[in-house]
Amino acid sequence: MAAYLKTDMPFYGVSSPERRHIMKQLATRFAPSTNDEYRRQVAGLWTQPHREEKYLAIDWARRHRTFISFENLDLYERMITDGAWWDLVDDIAANLIGAVVRADLELMRPVLERWLNGDDLWLRRTVIICQLKSKADTDTELLFDACERTAHETDFFIRKAIGWALRQHSKIDPGAVRGFIDRHRDDLSGLSLREATKYL
Repeated sequence: MAAYLKTDMPFYGVSSPERRHIMKQLATRFAPSTNDEYRRQVAGLWTQPHREEKYLAIDWARRHRTFISFENLDLYERMITDGAWWDLVDDIAANLIGAVVRADLELMRPVLERWLNGDDLWLRRTVIICQLKSKADTDTELLFDACERTAHETDFFIRKAIGWALRQHSKIDPGAVRGFIDRHRDDLSGLSLREATKYL
């Protein structure tokens, strides 16, 4: 597992099905009743040394949807910057940040702007892919702006994110995505273009 993810972080070697079983056991015994309790539980799991504990922290944060809110954005941001790798960041981006964006877009706009203008690669990737599960609720202005403003970057994870986000939205609004690609074809990398046009 560590070799596949190219990380030195220790693993227990617990598979995803086994982890889901553990999550169900935890949920019946320790479900949070307040936001403070939710935060303590997520942070408590996240600060443990093994990778599977980080996965459990994300799963726990996702499971208790009542507490996924702008109020907990600082916690999610810390998890993104600490995690700093695709297997952790992408889950947080799509399922936690994405949920907050859909619920509180106007509150999130200045935050996403700060992330997009910042030095942290994983926060910029988060802005690009945070609407992967938004479907018809996708804010296309936000999506296209993030893709356009990061198109010049050479990092693989940014280029892949652009293509992934555009490809996902092409399932909902192929015309809009095709129009964006036509306008920015010369700016987008080959990787981004290949990913973006898979369903077009």
